Amino acid sequence: MNETIRQLMDRKSVRVFEEKSIGQQEKEAILNAAFAAPTAGNQQLYTILDITDPELKQQLSESCDHQPFIATAPMVLIFLADCRKWYNAFQAAGCTPRRPGAGDLLLAVSDANIAAQNAVAAAESLGIGSCYIGDIMENCETHRRMLHLPAYVFPAAMLVFGYPTRQQLEREKPKRVAMKHIVHENGYRELDGTELKEMFLPRCGVKGFDDWMQAFCQRKYNSDFSREMTRSVERYLDDFLEER
Repeated sequence: MNETIRQLMDRKSVRVFEEKSIGQQEKEAILNAAFAAPTAGNQQLYTILDITDPELKQQLSESCDHQPFIATAPMVLIFLADCRKWYNAFQAAGCTPRRPGAGDLLLAVSDANIAAQNAVAAAESLGIGSCYIGDIMENCETHRRMLHLPAYVFPAAMLVFGYPTRQQLEREKPKRVAMKHIVHENGYRELDGTELKEMFLPRCGVKGFDDWMQAFCQRKYNSDFSREMTRSVERYLDDFLEER
């Protein structure tokens, strides 16, 4: 196993950081790696917000599901799916572009997330841990106001970075399910109840499949924050299409 693959296999989310700043050279290396990510038509359909204002980080730590470690993270980046800049550029050049649509948004979200993962991999190679904050999509209206996001711009991902504590380094990485359940050959294969139970049973521990799955469903899928994220994103999509 080469060093790149080893780092990808070992990488886990880090939520407790040493009181150590990330130097400008390391930050630029992480950002340059993000810029080098694959991108549709070389359009770079994203904008990256470098959140350096302590007050803004504190606000994000509250609006993103009350997670205090966001406020103390040495580096916070928000990856925006940006359909606006090309639309504006087309207009500036005298073109008559159609308004951005849902397909453009999905492509921009893909671009933003690929760039974000490049930043994660680069940080890991520098000994810098990271954690995705999916809650940036929750309370979407709040975050659009907070970050001054215009039409056709969507907060696709947020990442916090810092040097992990020893406890975080030594913490066991959560197990992934077996590859045979995830990799399907040539077409999608519906998993029946027997295989679904086989896939998730190693995670269930003493609870067993039914009890563990019911608890997880309530804690995650049916949770208030999950419902709010769905409502917020659906509202954004409605506005996105209305703006057309």
